[in-house]
Amino acid sequence: MGGGCRGCMGQVRPTYIKRIAIELVKNHGDRFTDDFDHNKLQVAELTDVSSISMRNRIAGYATRYRKQEQA
Repeated sequence: MGGGCRGCMGQVRPTYIKRIAIELVKNHGDRFTDDFDHNKLQVAELTDVSSISMRNRIAGYATRYRKQEQA
């Protein structure tokens, strides 16, 4: 079941995705921007995450985190 309205509300992300993304942005802040595609490449380069979906989730949160910092 589940599914429902995927775009209606924000997704709840596991703590480990947030922790990895925040750690990457704090340690390598100059390499991350508010561009998701750029951040995907940075996550792939800086981590050993083998799953593409996990890389994308980390990059997505890093992008949101950078946007929040700039606001």
